[in-house]
Amino acid sequence: MADVAFGSEQGKRRDRLNDHETYLEMVRRKRMYGGILLVLFVALLSSGWLLADARNAGGFWNGLPQVIDFPAEVLAEAWAKRANLPGLFLDHVPALIETLNIAAVSTLLGTLAAMALSLLATRGLARWQALIPLFRRTMDALRAIPEIVIALVLIYILGGGPVPAVIAIAIHTAGSLGKLFSEVAENADLKPVEGLTAVGASWSQRMWLGVIPQVAPNWISYALLRLEINVRASAILGFVGEGGIGHDLKLAMQWGQGRYDQVVAIFLLLFLAIVVIDGVSDRFRHKLVKGI
Repeated sequence: MADVAFGSEQGKRRDRLNDHETYLEMVRRKRMYGGILLVLFVALLSSGWLLADARNAGGFWNGLPQVIDFPAEVLAEAWAKRANLPGLFLDHVPALIETLNIAAVSTLLGTLAAMALSLLATRGLARWQALIPLFRRTMDALRAIPEIVIALVLIYILGGGPVPAVIAIAIHTAGSLGKLFSEVAENADLKPVEGLTAVGASWSQRMWLGVIPQVAPNWISYALLRLEINVRASAILGFVGEGGIGHDLKLAMQWGQGRYDQVVAIFLLLFLAIVVIDGVSDRFRHKLVKGI
């Protein structure tokens, strides 16, 4: 009977025993490397923890039993004054609206900048192929610097207020979304672009008619996700004097005892706003991506 074999070399059977041994060896090697990395990670984490504890002026282990004392004090005072919470909610709604305006405007400006940068940095779509590395490094630089650092620099130039916060968040948003937008655009079908090129369309027309309709659902989804992040960022920037509800929270915490009910009210108001934004944007993103 003829020896029937399948594979690249006719007449030879595959040695399943050797394949099994090779697979087991590969699994053992991966487990060994994983174990080594885990040991290194634990060693680095432990050494960093001990170094931080040694340099901590208060002593981490000595202060660990007191870690819940301050939150307990804040919650106890807020519970004692719980009747004031509805009125405090209304008092801080204008500051919350300012925070939401900062997040919305910065997201819009950052998204528009990200759209332009992403198309100029996408292989196969860029108008100037030689400048693709320049636009990519520009996006890297924009998202490498935290918003709070940009805001602190702009305070010295523009003074306090919402404008430095809007610029700082928009700059970081442009770099972060530009990277995501570019990755989406790289997967776009080039046939519409080729068709538009054949009839003499300009680069902007090819992008507007051939690429953006394909990537718009994912782009909008990423922009809505970024809006949620920017709401949190705008609240954090309030601590450095940029206005909004974060500034009110900073003042309430600085006053200390007697104002802890305001602290809790602001936290709850911000939490509820983020939950609502997250629910609405998540539902909208699902409709855009899934079409349901």
